[in-house]
Amino acid sequence: MSSSASENGIVRLKSAHSVAHSIDRLESLVRERGLMVFARIDFSGDAARAGLALADEQMLIFGNPKAGTALMQENALAGLDLPLKVLAWQDAQGQTWLAYNDPGYVIARHGLSESLTANLGAAHPLIESAAG
Repeated sequence: MSSSASENGIVRLKSAHSVAHSIDRLESLVRERGLMVFARIDFSGDAARAGLALADEQMLIFGNPKAGTALMQENALAGLDLPLKVLAWQDAQGQTWLAYNDPGYVIARHGLSESLTANLGAAHPLIESAAG
């Protein structure tokens, strides 16, 4: 299963799967919950097309306008951290990791009402499930 740690507003989870499979799993879970997938970025694939080397790394950008809009209504700058982004990468030891912004950090960063934490926190179980 995954282990998680939060440092500097970033939650990191070990994944039991490859980068691509972790993002595939997350994308499937996100779509099953009716959330919107805005983009999937293959950083390592883009690097390879540019003739550069980069360890396997992808990002999924997703969200729910109903949840995110409330944050931006309270502080437009919250849009800097929305929609949600999950980065998956493989480290030098071959371990896959998932990382995303800690909801509490986003709330504090933008001075938002604590009650809005749940609008961001609902993604955590999906991310943990994708990693496990």
